[in-house]
Amino acid sequence: MSHIKLLYHIVIRTKYSAWAINEAHETDLYKYMNAIASARKSLVYCINGMPDHVHILISISPEIAISEFMMVLKSETSKWMKKSGFFPNFVGWGSGYAAFTYNESNKHIVARYIANQKPHHRRQSFKDEFDQEMRRHGLDPTTDLFFKDD
Repeated sequence: MSHIKLLYHIVIRTKYSAWAINEAHETDLYKYMNAIASARKSLVYCINGMPDHVHILISISPEIAISEFMMVLKSETSKWMKKSGFFPNFVGWGSGYAAFTYNESNKHIVARYIANQKPHHRRQSFKDEFDQEMRRHGLDPTTDLFFKDD
C-alpha cells in the first residue's frame, strides 16, 4: 500500500481581481468549498480570504490530480456563487491558481497565516503578498500569469 499526504496552500482569485466575495457570505462560500473537497476525499484544514481572493490549506486525495480538483472546485463554486445571489459582483474566477506545497511541520504556520488574512492585508497588498510567496518557492513573479485574465 502506498502512503501519500500532500499538503497544499492553494490561492485563487476572482476574475479581474474584482472585490466580489462579500464578508456577509464568505463563510457560506468556504463551507461550500469544504463540502466539495470532502466529497472528493480531501481534507481542508483552513480556508479564508479577502473580497478578491481565497487561500485554502488542504490535503487533496492522491486519487485526483490537483488540476482536476481545481477545475471542479472553481467550476462548482462559480456556478453556486452566481446562482446563490449572495455575490452579485462575482463574474468568475481568474484563469489560474497557485498551489504551493508544505510539509506537516509547517501546517500550523500556514494555517495561522491563512486565518489572519484580513489583518495581514491591512499591511500588505495581495499582489505584493503573492510575489513574495512566489519568490519564497523559487519562482519568478515577473514571468507569472496568475494576474492575467483572458
